[in-house]
This record gives sequence, C-alpha cells and structure tokens, in this order.
Amino acid sequence: MTELPPRKIVEALDKYIIGQADAKRAVAIAIRNRWRRQQLPESMREEVGPKNILMIGPTGVGKTEIARRLASLVNAPFLKVEATKFTEVGYMGRDVDSMIRDLMEFALQMVQKEQREVVRESAEQAVEERLLNELLPRGGADEGPAGDDEAESRRQRTRDKFRTQLRAGEMEDKLIQLRVEQKAPPMGMLATTIGPDQIGPELQDFMDRLMPSQQKDRKVPIREARKILFDEECEKLIDREKAIEMAIHRTENGGIVFIDEMDKLCGGKSQQGPDVSRQGVQRDMLPLIEGTTVNTRYGAVKTDHILFVAAGAFHTARPSDLMPELQGRLPIRVELNDLTRDDFIRILREPQNALTKQQIALMGTEGLKITFTEDAIDTIAEIAVEVNRTTENIGARRLQTVMEKVMESLSFEAPERPGDSVTIDGAYVRDRLSSIVRDQDLSKFIL
Repeated sequence: MTELPPRKIVEALDKYIIGQADAKRAVAIAIRNRWRRQQLPESMREEVGPKNILMIGPTGVGKTEIARRLASLVNAPFLKVEATKFTEVGYMGRDVDSMIRDLMEFALQMVQKEQREVVRESAEQAVEERLLNELLPRGGADEGPAGDDEAESRRQRTRDKFRTQLRAGEMEDKLIQLRVEQKAPPMGMLATTIGPDQIGPELQDFMDRLMPSQQKDRKVPIREARKILFDEECEKLIDREKAIEMAIHRTENGGIVFIDEMDKLCGGKSQQGPDVSRQGVQRDMLPLIEGTTVNTRYGAVKTDHILFVAAGAFHTARPSDLMPELQGRLPIRVELNDLTRDDFIRILREPQNALTKQQIALMGTEGLKITFTEDAIDTIAEIAVEVNRTTENIGARRLQTVMEKVMESLSFEAPERPGDSVTIDGAYVRDRLSSIVRDQDLSKFIL
C-alpha cells in the first residue's frame, strides 16, 4: 500500500472504469488514510476511524465495480452484500453480523492461499514421496529380506526410475488407491431448515464435532492424486492458528464491506409486510459501522476499522431518510453521474476488459477474426443510450445486452467459420438491431 498514493489508485481504476472521478478520488483517499493510520503511534492509531463512504447514483454507473476493483488492487478482504437480504434480529433470515463472519471467511481463504505458496516447494516434495510410496509399497513380492543390501539397492533404482517418470509426466493416467477424508453431510431437519449462513459459530463447531470426517478409499489417476495429496500436505505444513490470527488482523485492519441497495432500507413508518423491519435492519447495522465486536467461529472480530462502502440509487428516497446516527457514520458522500453517449463509447474502447476486446478474444478461440470499426462502436453506444432513454435506464449494463444481440449470429456460426475475417461496422449493427429498436414494446423485452 506504500506504493499506492491516491493518484496511482485512481490511475489503476481508470484502466477498468470510465468516468466517476469524484468516486474514485474518494475511495483512493479512504484507502490512503488506512496506510496513514498504520504510521501513527499506537495510542493515536486506535482513535482514528475509517472514512466510510455513501455512493449515490443509478444502477450500472460503476458503484460496485469501483469497490470490487479497489479491493483487488490493495489485496484486501472484500465482501459485497445487498441490504435487502438482511432482516431485523428476531425475524427469520440473515442477521447483519453474518457479513462480518463471511468477510472473516474470505480473509482466511486469502491467507491460506498465500501460505500455500510459501510451503508449495515442501508440499510438492512430500507429495512426490507419497506417490512413490503408493507406486512402490514396502513388502512387495520382489523385495528381499530385511538387511539385504542388493534388494535395497534394486528398490532404490526402481524408485529413482519412477521419480524420473513422475517428473516427466509419463504416469499421469496411472491409477493409484488413496484414502480420502470426506465431511459427512448434515442430516435430518438441519439439512433442510437451516442454511449455513444462519448457523452461529458455536453451533457450527458443535456440528463439526458431531459429524466427524469419514475415511473413504478411492482409485484416482495420479494427476488427480497430486491435487488431493497437495491439499493434505499443505494442511499439515500451514500453522492454522497463525493463519487465523493473520486473517483476523487483516479483516479488522483491511476489510472492505460493500453494502448495495442501501436506499431500499429507507421506508415510511406506515409500510407493512416485509418492509416492516427496514428501520430495524438500520438499527442492527449501526453498531457494526460504528464499531463493535462480532463473534465468529475463529474468534472475536472488531469492526472499528473495517471500511464500509454503502451505495444506492436513491430514486424514491433520499440519504436524509436514513437514521441520523447511520448518516453520521457514512461521512463521505459521493454522487455518481449518469453515463452519456461519450462515456459509452469510451467504455467500448478504452478499458482493459472492454466488451469489444472480450468479443474479439472469444471469437478468436474459434479461429474467427473480427474487427469493430469506429462507426460500429458509435452506433452501439447510440442505440444503448436510446434504449436506456425510452425504457429503463440500467446504465452500462445495457451495452452487454446490445452487444450480445449484435454478436448473436456470429457466435452461433463461429465454429463453422475458422480462418474467416469479419468487419463489424455501423451498417452491420443497425441491420441486426433496427427492427428491435423501432418496436419499443419489443425492445423492452429483448434489449
């Protein structure tokens, strides 16, 4: 993170997201403030809280993508949740604490993945020895009596020969028998009435002890056995307690929670039915954002320094409709703008993951070379803007539906046209979409 000042963070986000400069600057500053906090004396460090963000903007303008790319950029545990998935404590459904438990799970997976790379060399050596033991077990018919030097030398030569063949990949299809551990599935009412996200940490631990792992013999090819044995050896080599400790630290000091559909928690007091617990969910969410301790199956996790990024369209509600206490815990407000025709053109041309580049790569796998002209990109952008204007505005997601309709015929015929070259121009795009765009009723369903 020391190499990522705000300007570099914004430049990295620009590679994938067009426009929305204010939102990019806000998240870049929030991330840099985390690094600044780590440089403070410990006495002051605990007093500096995260600068939580509220993003306001219509769907499809880049709210989720900004948060997702940011987490990937700084290698932080990241969780995206929808506010509407949670219910007030006391109601059937997910409680808000589950987002911290899920974040902790992701952090532990990240740490374990990193630790696997650290122990990879030792694990692969151990896997090789175990495979050789399976291929050449002790006590074979051709093995001499104990202390027979000649038999031991012959066995070692055979072992070295098998080792050479394993490393050369010449025995990948050979079947060997392994004893594999499998978790017993939950039974009875627990399997049908309780989801994993509704089970508390204490009950999860109890169920793990109640249903221990089962040993099962399997015959698998060596290529599959490598993966099974590698996982087992990594489990032995990785210090689980240390991994959990690192994951808790990473969650508490680097975790990012993106809460989408925040505006759906704003509702009138007279709302009935499923909306009755909206205010309750806000009340339950407040301690998490404010800073509290959540019990997970791996230990207590403090939320004081987790960065929360909330987002919503706020078409029918306003940010001021949220609880005043919750508003105060989301101090940075960023408004994202509607995307224009020029933005759509840039989205099709500039990002590293642009839709045009994706289609060129996909068709290239079939040996079909396609080229998009400038006129074609302009036409796709114009049609997407027009359909957004006349039907529902779903932002940049409209480009995907338009592009898929343009490419439908070529995608179907591509396996039959290896070696061909196709140029997609404005006339081609209009030919594929003109009848749909003219019929507004039809465009509502197809585009």
